[in-house]
Amino acid sequence: MAVVKPFKGLRPPKHLVENVSCLPYDVMNSAEAAQMAKGKKESLLHVTRAEIDLPAGTDIHSSVVYEKAVENFEKMQKEGWLVQDKEAKFYIYAQTMEGRTQYGIVGCAFYEDYYNGVILKHELTRPDKEEDRMTLTKYTNANIEPVFFSYRAVDELDAIIDNIVKNQEPEYDFVAEDGFGHHFWVIRDAKINQRIEELFATKVPVFYVADGHHRTAAASRIGKERAENNPNHTGKEEYNYFMAVIFADKQLKIMDYNRVVQDLNGLSQEEFLTKVADKFYMQKMGAEIYKPAALHEFSMYIDGNWYKLNAKPGTYNDDDPIEILDVNVLSKYVLDEILGIKDLRRSNRIDFVGGIRGLGELKKRVDSGEMKVAFALYPVSMDQLLNISDTGNIMPPKTTWFEPKLRSGLVIHKL
Repeated sequence: MAVVKPFKGLRPPKHLVENVSCLPYDVMNSAEAAQMAKGKKESLLHVTRAEIDLPAGTDIHSSVVYEKAVENFEKMQKEGWLVQDKEAKFYIYAQTMEGRTQYGIVGCAFYEDYYNGVILKHELTRPDKEEDRMTLTKYTNANIEPVFFSYRAVDELDAIIDNIVKNQEPEYDFVAEDGFGHHFWVIRDAKINQRIEELFATKVPVFYVADGHHRTAAASRIGKERAENNPNHTGKEEYNYFMAVIFADKQLKIMDYNRVVQDLNGLSQEEFLTKVADKFYMQKMGAEIYKPAALHEFSMYIDGNWYKLNAKPGTYNDDDPIEILDVNVLSKYVLDEILGIKDLRRSNRIDFVGGIRGLGELKKRVDSGEMKVAFALYPVSMDQLLNISDTGNIMPPKTTWFEPKLRSGLVIHKL
């Protein structure tokens, strides 16, 4: 069963939360981070993207960047921009986007659960990206940013969250610069904290990594390393745990994750369309944006026109957790067989566009001449994601896009 425990959160005073909190490190480059932190000396970006306080062009993986992060992190605590709670507790974090709010519990997961099959993943990770987050965690001795987990909903946990949200004022409640709402409650009742821990231990057999596979892998590796290197290891040390925001599956909605391709692999447009029509029923929809409306339906944009594509029988298998996926159908029958893109992770002929940007972004990139053809997909469902994780399968790259992203700087876990 899943181990999750309360912790003594390090977090900003109410009046500073909007200045301290920021988007996660991996949704921006250094220049964008510098712009976002402009005029905000308290911003956590001075820790997560510490290169913004160093000369332009500094290697973001160099020791001087991590040392600057430590210096800035210590300053934030010294100045009172981050203050640690005296008692261990759980927190509730909610996000609002387009009128829809999702509620999660903030707690600490157990690193051993990553290795013993309790924390299930659906994506492969790259060692270089794991190393970067490991290094920042080692230098700062803290989980600066949370990972994003899901679990199959438990009625009593839902009821606890609902009761707190309805009857307690949030500690933080603001709308960020991107228009998304962020709401945060501190659970101060010791009995409720204890009950939450008990419910996870008895009612939640597994956690699913929704987003943050690299941070999860990095945090788990640090716990393992420190346990192995500590002759007096007991299993109760803080390094055994890492911070996660954990949402019930029914709270989450996955957005579409679309593809744009630079060329037609030497084919004329007519040849390309003929080949696509072998595997898909194809209908020309015209110049107006067309969004897929159901599983196994795609839209394609090429040469000023949108096409509706419906996968023909035999291209998918609804009884197989991988072969049911539309990303798999598109990858196999179009990207690979027609366009010759064998490795989505390494090919420089393809790019991926998160659904938050809208299908207008696909049209723009094709119309500009940068790309030749775009494909929009119907979003993967949470059920599909959980089934893939449950069966030990791995999704194709760039399958799921979660929005809003977890805001960093609302709470930090010190190791």
